[in-house]
Amino acid sequence: MKTKLDFLNMKKNHEPIVMLTAYDYPSAKLAEAAGVDMILVGDSLGMVVLGYDSTIPVTVEDMIHHTKAVRRGAPNTFIVTDMPFMSYSTLPDALKHAKAIMQQSGANAVKVEGAGSVLQVISSLTEAGVPVVAHLGLTPQSVGVLGGYKVQGKDAESARRLIQEAKACEQAGAIALVLECVPKQLGEAITKQLTIPTIGIGAGVGTDGQVLVYHDVLGYGVERIPKFVKQYTNIQQTMQQALAEYVADVKTRQFPSDEQSFTMNEQQWLALYGGKQS
Repeated sequence: MKTKLDFLNMKKNHEPIVMLTAYDYPSAKLAEAAGVDMILVGDSLGMVVLGYDSTIPVTVEDMIHHTKAVRRGAPNTFIVTDMPFMSYSTLPDALKHAKAIMQQSGANAVKVEGAGSVLQVISSLTEAGVPVVAHLGLTPQSVGVLGGYKVQGKDAESARRLIQEAKACEQAGAIALVLECVPKQLGEAITKQLTIPTIGIGAGVGTDGQVLVYHDVLGYGVERIPKFVKQYTNIQQTMQQALAEYVADVKTRQFPSDEQSFTMNEQQWLALYGGKQS
């Protein structure tokens, strides 16, 4: 399993870091088999797995439950788990919930969104021995404050602020930084000014690594594909067709056939019914 030092060396050697979300045993197993470097158990599971319209309803218990499944599927991959909405709004809450996630789920690190007061959370968790990944740019837990899912840092003033916040996250002890929905020039500029790895999602090719949502990559259960996503296949069409064929086979009694059925020894059948079926 890779460690913080491995990721620092990957940045130093300009080796791209691959992160992918996973939310359960089978998705984690596939991610590890594909060779991803990091798995993110994102609170995006609220939308892509649990059917919520945002990440806000996701709880710490949800994150622990799903991370445990991911760990079973990917025992040899570095796992980062999101701390969900309002779970780190105070330092006592942050320490309590990070402790639960780290002790119960098998995560290697937690992820928190934003800077400002969150910098003290990063610092305190780091001092307590919890590796922390920071997240700047479009921060989904704050989408209501940001005014929607919009690109961040498009003007000089906001870009300058993001650069300062990125540096502050590093100084607070973050082991990596996720940059979401920022101009590619800004993603590259921040990456060059930090010693910790940056993981981009809609931040251009100049970051140290990339992360995408499992369901977006595979075209599974998603209706809207963001601009920054490259969809590598569309398994939903195949799955829908297969399920429709199953329904049709059952309705027409083509399933189960003899091939999918068990049979009884003829003598035992005769002993049971005397040759007459009830």
